[in-house]
Amino acid sequence: MKVDILAFAAHPDDIEISMSGTILKHIAAGKTVGIVDLTRGELGTRGTVKTREEEARQATKLMGLHYRNNLDLGDGVFENNLEARLSIIREIRKCQPEVVFANSITDRHPDHGRASKLVSEACFYSGLVKIETQYDGQIQKAHRPNAVYHYIQDRYIKPDFVVDVTPFVDQKIDILKTYSTQFYNPNSEEPSTPISGKEFFDFIKGRMSEFGRPIGVPFAEGFTAERLIGVEDIFQLK
Repeated sequence: MKVDILAFAAHPDDIEISMSGTILKHIAAGKTVGIVDLTRGELGTRGTVKTREEEARQATKLMGLHYRNNLDLGDGVFENNLEARLSIIREIRKCQPEVVFANSITDRHPDHGRASKLVSEACFYSGLVKIETQYDGQIQKAHRPNAVYHYIQDRYIKPDFVVDVTPFVDQKIDILKTYSTQFYNPNSEEPSTPISGKEFFDFIKGRMSEFGRPIGVPFAEGFTAERLIGVEDIFQLK
């Protein structure tokens, strides 16, 4: 069940929008990657729990994920409480990731910032041996990831680092299109939302272009860090 990277999302499609290029790049490099969705996105204006589950399955297949789970903590109502933290700690200890990604530290959707803090705190508590959790009838070993990073979503946040995802942009857009109830679908009769127009794909590519320009590449995805980032070789920095 171990993965190198474990990414958490308040809703199915948060990660696909914000960092699926980075996931594709690291899987191509031989890393194992998993996603844990905290809710089923049941309050979304468009689609249903059933359709979003199917869309997430399709996206999982296209990304080549090694693991995906949904904790069903309740869209719009999950809280940073003991029960939620323990659910996330079980996932961290089960998958033993070196790196965790979480939602944006603040954003238009209140769930994003709340999920960001919840996951970050759970990563710390997961390393405490006196917090006991079980999985499949077995007591889990404490495990704390080496780093927690936050992807950038709707609102602009200055990134602490960016990842060149230029070769994976077209794949990323294809992954987003699997969420046909959420994003542009000319045949949809559901209400319009801020992400359902054709122009949203232009926004996604524009944001990646904005993050790529300072490092001299066409497209990049941006992240913030909770602590200082160390490097082994300054000549490997762009």
